[in-house]
Order: sequence, then structure tokens, then C-alpha cells
Amino acid sequence: MYTSNKPGSVPCACTLVKKLSRVLGRTYDEPLAGTGINITQLAVVRCIVRRAGEPLSHIAEELEMDRSSLYRAIAPMVRDGWLEVKAGADARSRSAKVTRNGDRVLAKAGSEWDKVQDHLIGTFGKDSWNALVGELNRLADCADSLSSRRGGHTI
Repeated sequence: MYTSNKPGSVPCACTLVKKLSRVLGRTYDEPLAGTGINITQLAVVRCIVRRAGEPLSHIAEELEMDRSSLYRAIAPMVRDGWLEVKAGADARSRSAKVTRNGDRVLAKAGSEWDKVQDHLIGTFGKDSWNALVGELNRLADCADSLSSRRGGHTI
């Protein structure tokens, strides 16, 4: 699945990671389907919980999303009553808060996520997982050093 068609060539780092992202997305989305939330939405909601009261621009930065993509991602969650968005400290900023309905969805999805995460890491191996996380952070730092949009990465 992750090999090049050309013998001896190195796979494209971006293509390889995007393919892996799609595989992992499907792996998490399948058990989350019954909760009404997908893995991308879950990541956004969890980030909002971690950064309670902070501007949405901080959420976007942590998730490596541009603000317009974040706003598009949260719009259905606001519509469904999982999130409330309000004006921030200044006229240009906005923040989000998880509602009671959102807390219920988060709790249900969290238990499904835990099952997938525990099984995946257990199968892969905890030491291998920790090493991979370190290497992915190192790869992100390398990519950042080449990018015109520099910033810190923690995956």
C-alpha cells in the first residue's frame, strides 16, 4: 500500500502521510458512526474543550487548519447544537463553547474513540507508537523548516 511504482524510489512523504490519514480516518469513523460525530469533528471539539474560552484562531493553529476551514468544520456542529460560538475579546475574534448536547455526543464518541485507540496502539505496540509520534513530530519540524508558514508542531 505504501510503496512506489518505481523500484528504488522513495515514496512522497506527503502522499504517504495523506494515505495513512485516510486509512486512520476510516478506522476511527466506522465505530464513531453511531455517535453522530466523525473523527475530524471529534478532534475539533476536544481541542475546543482543551482551550476553553480561547479564540478560534488558537484552535485553528493547534489543529493546523486555516480559520475559514475551521469555521466550515464547526458550522454543522453549531447547527446541531453541539457548540455555541460567541464574540471574543475583540471585534475580530470569536470563541466556541461545547453545549450540554455537545458534552453528551463527546462522552458517547469518547468511549468509542478509546476502544479504537486502545486496540490500535495495543496492536501496533506502545513503544512503537511513542517512537512514531516522536518521528512524526520531527518530520513536521522538517516540513516547517521548508515552509513559508513557519510554526511549532506537536502531533
